Amino acid sequence: MRPMMQRDRASAALGMSVDRDDPGAAVVSMVVRDDMLNGFAITHGGLVFALADTAFALACNEDERVTVAAGADITFLKSTHAGQTLTATAVRRVVSGRTGLYDVTVTDDAGDVVAEFRGRSVTTNRRID
Repeated sequence: MRPMMQRDRASAALGMSVDRDDPGAAVVSMVVRDDMLNGFAITHGGLVFALADTAFALACNEDERVTVAAGADITFLKSTHAGQTLTATAVRRVVSGRTGLYDVTVTDDAGDVVAEFRGRSVTTNRRID
């Protein structure tokens, strides 16, 4: 596991598991717990976003330079519940200079699309420790 994920306390606290970590692509999964539900007993949208954002972060950090989010949008398509496993699959669409565009699809354990996320990255001059 890369140092950035070893130090990622938020993703660890949410129980995220890295299933694939390649330059420009990543797959991250998470089991929805009771404490991840909102007032309607469905998965809190912020936690779906957090899962997608973690896959995006892995996919866009492709070399020794720190790459961060410049922005992101998400569209929620299906609600999920406690006990379900969500999987975020991130893919690079394009990198031009220091900026990049990445798409992340979040699916449930039945393979249904839960959300679509588009992240925009910017690569800094800072080196990964």
